[in-house]
Amino acid sequence: MDEVTTTIAAPPDTVWALVTDITRMGEWSPENTGGRWSGGATGPAPGARFVGRNRNGWVRWSTHCRVVECAAPSRFAFTVAENAMTWGWRLEPVDGGTRLTQWRERTATPNVAVRALVASGLLGRDREQLMVDGMHRTVAAVKAAAER
Repeated sequence: MDEVTTTIAAPPDTVWALVTDITRMGEWSPENTGGRWSGGATGPAPGARFVGRNRNGWVRWSTHCRVVECAAPSRFAFTVAENAMTWGWRLEPVDGGTRLTQWRERTATPNVAVRALVASGLLGRDREQLMVDGMHRTVAAVKAAAER
């Protein structure tokens, strides 16, 4: 499991509104360009589905996600079908704000298409390190947005 944590000078409700708005994730993430709720979902809730849009250089792709945990304003997590990864956010109230942690954990072997794409190097030579670096950038961008 990989985790990145920061402390934000904003209340948990403010941070929660940012990290659960999948339509805006492209504002913080260096790879995700946003998403849209699908299957009748209109916002974060257990079982809600969404499609994420991503890009790395000229390579663009979509992911199919399902919310597996949604406990406002403290925990939000979703699975990504294509790469068998669960991504999540933990929010903890602290003096003067919120401790925010983004985490990710592989739950199974990704499908053959994802494995081939990663092996090709089109998504970066060291994909795992690229993802961790992206998490640091995402958390920093959420912090900046919440503290405005």
